[in-house]
Amino acid sequence: PGLSELALATGAVDAVLAAEAPGRGVPDLGHWSGPPPDVAVDLHGNGPESRDALAALHPRRLLAHACPDGPPWLGHANERDRWCAFLRGYGIPADPRDLRLPRPGTPSPAPGAVVVHPGAASGSRRWPGERYAAVVRCLRAAGHHVVLTGGPGEDALVRSVAERGGQPGHDVLTGGMPFGQLSALVAEASLVLSGDTGLAHLAVAHGTRSVTLFGPVSPRLWGPPPGPDHVALWKPGPPGDPHGRTPDARLLRIGTGEVAAVCLTLLRGARAHSHPTGPRVAHAH
Repeated sequence: PGLSELALATGAVDAVLAAEAPGRGVPDLGHWSGPPPDVAVDLHGNGPESRDALAALHPRRLLAHACPDGPPWLGHANERDRWCAFLRGYGIPADPRDLRLPRPGTPSPAPGAVVVHPGAASGSRRWPGERYAAVVRCLRAAGHHVVLTGGPGEDALVRSVAERGGQPGHDVLTGGMPFGQLSALVAEASLVLSGDTGLAHLAVAHGTRSVTLFGPVSPRLWGPPPGPDHVALWKPGPPGDPHGRTPDARLLRIGTGEVAAVCLTLLRGARAHSHPTGPRVAHAH
């Protein structure tokens, strides 16, 4: 349900059937009340749970990985490339570079601000709050307007970063913002700093400059597309658990000085060389 507004904002969706399950489980679609769909497309993963849930709706045709007529699962491909290749395998045009969302109709609560989002769905992708606070202090000292955001359940983290970073209360946006307001905030931001989480993808979708801190999963797989405006900071190493409870070792090797320097460079409007073979990745040492 939390992604309904985002799905509708793409302009590619007419209606959303809200469904949810505990953790990362596959939801039951038994509350579907319409006739069997003409086509059901499994964009959840490599099944079989998600395939079975869609098959229970008795669609005329089911498109999924590893079905008898389906394309193979590309386990080591970037998410964008994997899902676009999947659709093309069924004759549906799909461009992994077509990422932009329409401009939101809602005004931004802080146009031109630097948006710092310290939260993430799992602890392994959550850079320490005190480090975010140090970067906030640096950005504020350089004269930038900074706002802090957090999703549901992240109020304590955001307030802690705000207190350590000397952030005024009116620039601390806790409680989980409505999607339209959050989308407008990101679309009109001068920069978004976050971990490997949904807000980083929203920044890319709006063409907003971003610095994203990667840990357990390489930006080659989950990172932004090529381009000088989206910098992925990452320490190479064997992949970790993206759903772990504690910060990943690679993430912890990224220092505050490096993050602050990259943010300030982007904010000065510098345009570094983009690499056509993958996202711009700065290897932290």
